[in-house]
Amino acid sequence: MGISSWKILNREASPVLEHWEVSRISKPQSLKKEVLTERDFVSFLGIEDTCLSPSGEQLEEFNGKPDSLFFNDGQRRIDFVLVYEDERRKETNKKGSNEKQRRKRQAYESNLICDGLQLEATRSLLDDKLVFVKVHAPWEVLCTYAEIMHIKLPLKPNDLKTRSSAFDNFNWFTKVLQVDESIIKPEQEFFTAPFEKNRMNDFYIQDRDTFFNPATRSRIVYFILSRVNYQVVNNVKKFGINRLVSSGIYKAAFPLHDCNFSRQSEDLSCPNERYLLYREWAHPRSIYKKQPLDLIRKYYGEKIGIYFAWLGYYTQMLLLAAVVGVACFLYGYFNQNNCTWSKEVCDPNIGGKIIMCPQCDKLCSFWNLSITCESSKKLCIFDSFGTLVFAVFMGVWVTLFLEFWKRRQAELEYEWDTVELQQEEQARPEYEAQCTHVVINEITQEEERVPFTTWGKCIRITLCASAVFFWILLIIASVIGIIVYRLSVFIVFSAKLPKNLNGTDPIQKYLTPQTATSITASLISFIIIMILNTIYEKVAIVITNFELPRTQTDYENSLTMKMFLFQFVNYYSSCFYIAFFKGKFVGYPGDPVYWLGKYRNEECDPGGCLLELTTQLTIIMGGKAIWNNIQEVLLPWIMNLIGRCRTVSGAEMRTPRWEQDYHLQPMGKLGLFYEYLEMIIQFGFVTLFVASFPLAPLLALVNNILEIRVDAWKLTTQYRRMVPEKAQDIGAWQPIMQGIAILAVVTNAMIIAFTSDMIPRLVYYWSFSVPPYGDHPHYTMEGYINNTLSYYRVADFRGRENPYTGLGNYTTCRYRDFRNPPGHPQEYKHNIYYWHVIAAKLAFIIVMEVRKAYLAILYKAVCLQAFY
Repeated sequence: MGISSWKILNREASPVLEHWEVSRISKPQSLKKEVLTERDFVSFLGIEDTCLSPSGEQLEEFNGKPDSLFFNDGQRRIDFVLVYEDERRKETNKKGSNEKQRRKRQAYESNLICDGLQLEATRSLLDDKLVFVKVHAPWEVLCTYAEIMHIKLPLKPNDLKTRSSAFDNFNWFTKVLQVDESIIKPEQEFFTAPFEKNRMNDFYIQDRDTFFNPATRSRIVYFILSRVNYQVVNNVKKFGINRLVSSGIYKAAFPLHDCNFSRQSEDLSCPNERYLLYREWAHPRSIYKKQPLDLIRKYYGEKIGIYFAWLGYYTQMLLLAAVVGVACFLYGYFNQNNCTWSKEVCDPNIGGKIIMCPQCDKLCSFWNLSITCESSKKLCIFDSFGTLVFAVFMGVWVTLFLEFWKRRQAELEYEWDTVELQQEEQARPEYEAQCTHVVINEITQEEERVPFTTWGKCIRITLCASAVFFWILLIIASVIGIIVYRLSVFIVFSAKLPKNLNGTDPIQKYLTPQTATSITASLISFIIIMILNTIYEKVAIVITNFELPRTQTDYENSLTMKMFLFQFVNYYSSCFYIAFFKGKFVGYPGDPVYWLGKYRNEECDPGGCLLELTTQLTIIMGGKAIWNNIQEVLLPWIMNLIGRCRTVSGAEMRTPRWEQDYHLQPMGKLGLFYEYLEMIIQFGFVTLFVASFPLAPLLALVNNILEIRVDAWKLTTQYRRMVPEKAQDIGAWQPIMQGIAILAVVTNAMIIAFTSDMIPRLVYYWSFSVPPYGDHPHYTMEGYINNTLSYYRVADFRGRENPYTGLGNYTTCRYRDFRNPPGHPQEYKHNIYYWHVIAAKLAFIIVMEVRKAYLAILYKAVCLQAFY
């Protein structure tokens, strides 16, 4: 834990140092700021032309120490590695292109040396075309850039005592779940402050080699690598290692893992942190243990540490939701045989004698209600009183989860010393390169450079917003295509599947037109979702790059919002359609509502659309989990396996650390962005539509327990080490989760009210089963099916809705609605039952919303009371 404490030292405010104004470090007097020529570069290194690689560096022989993290002299630590292909050994005819690449790389490396970095190049042992350039930052460079980057470093050990918690009394019970402190030792705590060279004596510097830990050293070197230029064209600088890698001048750039994940290093000075993380975190035998968050943060940086802290906390909270969800599911499962309305559907004397009206024009025939017997039994499991209780509980759960996570996040900010991080963050090099306009800062009244004027910024924002809106419309268009498919294929299934009114055919019993349409449409929807994801990912990146955010946090937050909007519409639109639109605007048999003037709107089963929504959620959640595991686990493992097979047998044990890491998979520019996105989409499924699927938290819990260890396994074994980054919180994902939580209360209330038949059943039980509306002497569910299906006179069918097949001796058919029967003075108008149900539904939604607001107020009141 670090505590900022320049106040103790009466720190004075220091001016912000810009990178381009920093004086060169350890630069010979003969070298200028401009790019060096090859001859200058040769003279500076003091080596002969014959000893140079194509980019101008001297190649050193490998010293035979595969676990070494130092230059060949064993003194200078390797802080970063650059990899390129030797143009002279490439099998290509593009000599001009190779020469340009060589000169750019030579200029870049010469400027790195001018910035004080030290380089050492070694040829690959496995592929003689590859050259590894090892980068070391000396003490003076580290100190200078630590001050520029406002990096907080230790002042003195923290002597404050930690207040004991009431939960400490239960440590004996949870000891088996804790990290073994004899293996992963607790980090020493310090007071910290932003580093300043003129106050160097105030810092806790016991050893210059260890004062900057490896993660901090890599951060500083990457900061330099990202800002050094390699070409100037028309006074426009081209710079940065990222651009060099993307253009193929370098093959890769990465910091080193400290050792092999499966064995400890032979170097006694190596802390073996990667090995410890694999053993105590990523290995399957540690699946039940808590995560070593402090070591994760130390090795990978706060940004990755906060992700695993959030994922672990989310998983812990899911445990409670999963227990309640399973209890509600079991309640419905064991009470399905007592489901009166389902018994009536399956009863040959009740459901067997109810003839339903056709659900499409011409080709659809009359059908018997009893063919929905099996689906009604399944519906009893999910559409029970337990579902209502669970929906109310999840509204409470999501509120508590977000509030408790805010507290946990604040604790981590304090412990990891990231409270003032946003004030320290530097501008992105891509932003700095575009700063060509000079404006007056309204606050400081000083000149500063910006990439565009206010008018130009408005134009960019307008174009970006228009592009986002356009692509969202394309997603909606794909959803409309799925709806058209559903409407069209339902007619086909209705015509092809057996039409026996008695419903005795085995196929007809288990595969109704509604079921077949629902399953096939869900599968097609899932495939389209996966295809669109790959497209919208690239679109979101292009739009965000054009928007040009100032800092990396701004960039990631902007990209996060765009990607989530795309994914939200992509994943949830079909669920919203089934939950809130399907079967709601269908009219009645004599006056159906047509979609696009051609397709008759879909109707729900007599029991409602809840079971279909459950099917949709199951297919998308299950398919998404399987697909993500294939992408995240199998593909990197296969690629690394292929890479190992190409190497000489047994060579891996003799190759240096930098070459072993090069053959691992790159993590990607966005790091764990897609892991966040995957979990937030899952969070949406767990909260937005959980009223239709109580087992969703259980599936999410199992998935997340595996996800934590799979992500840990990937990072420690399959991927190169990422550049450690600072992060104060989970960024834009926090307001996104808050928005989902607010929407979840509304969606679950509306699912219970409008998608489920819970409210109509309760209204029937308490009002219409007994006088004055009912005939039963006591409250009962008997007669519910007959009461909720309206009558329609067969002779009233006209025009295109008139079915080809007749109904024989039957004069009426039934349909799902609350309307007056034929012959009534208000024939086919909504009856009194309909208005009672509407009033009850609206009252339920209002109560749910008021309960949510009351819970939030109560929580804040309790927190304030505890604080004071």
